Amino acid sequence: MAASSQLEFLTEEQINQFHRDGFLLLPNFLDQGDVQEMRSRSKQLLDEFDISNHPMTKFVTGDSNQSEKAHVGDNYFLNSGDKIRYFLEEDAVGSDGKLNRPKELAVNKIGHALHELDPIFRRVTLKNERLRSLARDLKFHKDPVVPEHNDRYGSPIGPQYTDPVSALGFWFALEDCTPSNGALSFAPGSHLTHTVDRRFVRTANGGTGFEKLCEPAAPLRDEDYIMKPCPAGTLVLIHGGVLHKSERNTSEKTRYAYTFHMIESEPPAIYDEKNWLQPTKEMPFSKLFLAHS
Repeated sequence: MAASSQLEFLTEEQINQFHRDGFLLLPNFLDQGDVQEMRSRSKQLLDEFDISNHPMTKFVTGDSNQSEKAHVGDNYFLNSGDKIRYFLEEDAVGSDGKLNRPKELAVNKIGHALHELDPIFRRVTLKNERLRSLARDLKFHKDPVVPEHNDRYGSPIGPQYTDPVSALGFWFALEDCTPSNGALSFAPGSHLTHTVDRRFVRTANGGTGFEKLCEPAAPLRDEDYIMKPCPAGTLVLIHGGVLHKSERNTSEKTRYAYTFHMIESEPPAIYDEKNWLQPTKEMPFSKLFLAHS
């Protein structure tokens, strides 16, 4: 463990807490000016979203009741790594193929290159000295890269898979997160008792699916999870192996959040062609400590 005098942002107690629990809340990591700017930009992107030429790609995970019938594995999704694209709630499209609600309420997330292509989100992600200091203190990676971002309003998707597993989630609350609008819940220490048992991959038929890695551990009880409401501006660090969830937002309030993952560079970590998100020649994964202007 680094001596306290060598730490730039985190305390030794915070580092120990993260390694023990698998997550860490950092209130006021973003100032309210940044929060307002990111939230306003998100709303502007939604306003500019043209639904008329959208393929109605829904965001469906392996935990969904529809997972056997639908997935996000079309070209619109698979080729979104170097673009800003919009993904819909799984129940937002009616039987007539049209939205059954205003588009602002139909979008589940915006992904996956906002951190590269939008100046506001790029500044927070790749040009953030506090973030770099945090990463140096945590020492979770030697040479971290940022493969993707999600500006999301609902369900999570599994992080990018490396061998060995190295995903670290950064989840920023852009609005107050409460028990009624989908605050995160965690099973503290589950990253120490449960291994990653499946990964989200591209399939041979051009779609996506889940690949089994090992037998899953016994499921946890609801009481094993602790809900962690947090105010806007909070950064939640999430170990790639900790079990976490958020309940469906059943309130009349939105719950805007911005999130991305960091993974270890190659070598030593191996990032293979099975991962649904693949870097392109035009947009390779950005290294946090060497991010270009």
